[in-house]
Amino acid sequence: MLIGNTAQPAACASDAQRLCGIAYMTCRSALRTAGQAGRRITAVIGSMNTVMKRFCETYLKKLHIGNITAESNVLMAPLAGYTCYPFRIMCRQLGAGLAFTEMVSANGLKYNDRATAKLLCTDGAETLRAVQLLGSVPSAFEAACKGEYTADYDIIDINMGCPVPNVVKNGEGCALVNDLQLASRIIEACKRSGKTVTVKFRPGMNRERIVVSEFARMCEDSGADMITVHGRTRNMMYEGEPVYEYIEAAKKAVNIPVIANGGIRSEEDAVRMMDRTGADGVMIARYGLEDPGIFSRLTGRKTVPGKLELILGQADMAENCFDELAAMEHVRKIASYFMKRLAGTKNLKQEMYACGDIRGLREILVRIFGRDDGTE
Repeated sequence: MLIGNTAQPAACASDAQRLCGIAYMTCRSALRTAGQAGRRITAVIGSMNTVMKRFCETYLKKLHIGNITAESNVLMAPLAGYTCYPFRIMCRQLGAGLAFTEMVSANGLKYNDRATAKLLCTDGAETLRAVQLLGSVPSAFEAACKGEYTADYDIIDINMGCPVPNVVKNGEGCALVNDLQLASRIIEACKRSGKTVTVKFRPGMNRERIVVSEFARMCEDSGADMITVHGRTRNMMYEGEPVYEYIEAAKKAVNIPVIANGGIRSEEDAVRMMDRTGADGVMIARYGLEDPGIFSRLTGRKTVPGKLELILGQADMAENCFDELAAMEHVRKIASYFMKRLAGTKNLKQEMYACGDIRGLREILVRIFGRDDGTE
């Protein structure tokens, strides 16, 4: 009996401890759930505030780059194979303060490569001109900046952000974030041309080695008049949400303008980017191909041209700038982006690529985009 009587209180104590533990875990789980719900509510409210803001009312302004002033702080990024003269003119007409050429090899210009020189087609209608140069040899950059091919360009932008393997293997593009001394010498070489110089770069090769603040300061100390920071590391390529903190760090590190780039596909994205980074403006990249009307919306234009009007305008300009085959190639590429969210166009797209002359191509474009006004 004594043994039984002593064991019973011990069992009761054990049961009580177990019940207390269950109660503790239940309360802890409830608190965690409440906290998550609170955070979700905060996020929703923040999102609603972002949507309610309009970029043109809150953040739109002129952009001062050295001794040059762009009419808006909404820029079109340099895109290889796309940002030729006709496309740049369209973006500027829609409200972009600046539209960059596709990347051009500094070495190619040094050796008078004709194919490279064709990328620099421009005329007096392009009132503010910016060329992006790619390379890794300071002397080649200096020669390119002082050469006849870039003579009509006001701004030299240096590509220090391209993540493509072949570019990085050559020590160009994003590879330069690993070599601040060489990057500095390239900027200084470009500045010796007397032109306004900007730099586009990424925060680092990966999240384990982020150099965004020191790289931004190096750019400013070397004479850069503006920097653009793509909010993804090299190994992120073009996937995932940009890391706003990287762009914010660059902004805090320098006094020159900082442009935020990466993942902007709507006015809400643009407002969020400005809210989170404190940047001086935004740069639109591939979404500008799909929906160039975003420039009009961000800059507060009252009317946005339909896609039919825009693509036929591209055909007109391309015919004046290129031979027929090159003009058709450009129009097809832009039209393909315009068609991304346009249902029922698969067969027409095949016809577009099979078409053999610009006149027939125009007729197909009318059939594709003439069914509605082409706006989003």
